[in-house]
Amino acid sequence: MEKGGLDSAGREFKNAEEMWREQVGEHQSKKTEWYRQGVGYWEGVEASANGVLGGYGHVNEPDIMGSEAFLNTLLSERFPDAANSQRHLVVLDCGSGIGRVTKNLLIRYFNEVDLLEPVSHFLETARESLAPENHMASDMHKATNFLCVPLQEFTPEAGRYDIIWVQWCIGHLTDDDFVSFFKRAKVGLKPGGLFVLKENIARTGFVLDTEDRSITRSELYFKELFCQCGLHIYKSKDQKGLPEELFAVKMYALTTDLPKKVHRTRSKVQANRPGVIK
Repeated sequence: MEKGGLDSAGREFKNAEEMWREQVGEHQSKKTEWYRQGVGYWEGVEASANGVLGGYGHVNEPDIMGSEAFLNTLLSERFPDAANSQRHLVVLDCGSGIGRVTKNLLIRYFNEVDLLEPVSHFLETARESLAPENHMASDMHKATNFLCVPLQEFTPEAGRYDIIWVQWCIGHLTDDDFVSFFKRAKVGLKPGGLFVLKENIARTGFVLDTEDRSITRSELYFKELFCQCGLHIYKSKDQKGLPEELFAVKMYALTTDLPKKVHRTRSKVQANRPGVIK
């Protein structure tokens, strides 16, 4: 990744390699400290929607609406048999926090949701919130497993998930651990399964947050990492309706196989038009 970036104090880096060399170095102990400080930051945050959303609790509604529209498109195209209950849908909510996305969205569409979260008091709040007596979900839709494990150490059960949902958490992983996570997590997908990655997007390069030990990557940066993971973009969509002062947010549906190309016959008029030089 050759593009330069900044940290939250405005300090410039020539490229991502320079930044990672300084932050995690060559020794495992320094990388372990990076992750310890990241979890430590969130251990000091209140287990509420406002807490996990960084004081922007009102972002919850547009976030869920955008995710639901994207998810509906994916389900209708990839899992049409789920509409008449012929398919038992299972999803993994990565970086689930207090279960905000599970409770407001995933549990309504999936028969089972597993929650993966390294911050124990967030996960306990999720467990309480999603307990059958506290939640209106039917017997056919339930939170099954609550896994207090960080992404960089997690390997899923083989062939369990239709979708692995990764939202607002992958920025805590170094590039090496980003790639190794997705390579390991592929085994957890059922045939035809998808990853959904929803994340903040930097305009160019990257922005390092030195307080919570996370990195916001540009779209180009993400695409380079997807390539290293052996993943292909099936669909992507911009999140709308968020406050202007926040980073842009994008949703990606990622597959392990190349999307099938649609062959369209162009009219002679279109074929002979000059192309736009980009």
